[in-house]
Amino acid sequence: MTDILMPKATAVWLVDNTSLTFEQIAAFCGLHPLEVRGIADGDVARDIRGADPLVNGQLTREELDKAQNDETYRMQAVVSRHAELLKPAKAPPKYTPVSRRQDRPDAIAWFVRNHPEVTDAQIAKMLGTTKSTIESVRNRTHWNSANIKAVDPVTLGLVGQLQLDDVVKKAADKKAKDDLKRGGPTIQEIEAEPAEPEFVPDAVERRGAEPTAESVFGKRD
Repeated sequence: MTDILMPKATAVWLVDNTSLTFEQIAAFCGLHPLEVRGIADGDVARDIRGADPLVNGQLTREELDKAQNDETYRMQAVVSRHAELLKPAKAPPKYTPVSRRQDRPDAIAWFVRNHPEVTDAQIAKMLGTTKSTIESVRNRTHWNSANIKAVDPVTLGLVGQLQLDDVVKKAADKKAKDDLKRGGPTIQEIEAEPAEPEFVPDAVERRGAEPTAESVFGKRD
């Protein structure tokens, strides 16, 4: 079924001006039958003015008459010339004002110096630049290399802080996973040093006085 313009307003008109069933109206307008019943009871879309689908070219008189004569028939909407306007527009490519384009090399240099884990593709998408420009800044072959200074892209106004944090986090997580797959360096266990023997002080030996001849035989006169 083709989406129609102003479905609730169309349902209001069909409820008030036709003998269609709630199911037929719901199928045509893309609503739930209970919602159409609510419209009929005045509980839903109370302040919405009805829109005639015959006048705005979304329904033919033949389709309406056929549906009113057969409760099982489901009406087919006419493709509106305004239907293309309802489709979500594709987001336009990132545009950087001319006044800030000269700041891109400074932002690229900041990424190269501080976050080498961020890929060139991510930098190019975020800053609206090209991989060749990033490579020239990295290799210092850029025509203005002498004047390029590493500056935070948030400070330059090229990206928002949340966007920058998200890109850096994703790049760091990916690098950690890649390192793990390649069997990167792991933390080695520290070998335990042999325990020193417990110090036990030597027992103090109390030695008595050495016996002398005088003490054994007595003193001679």
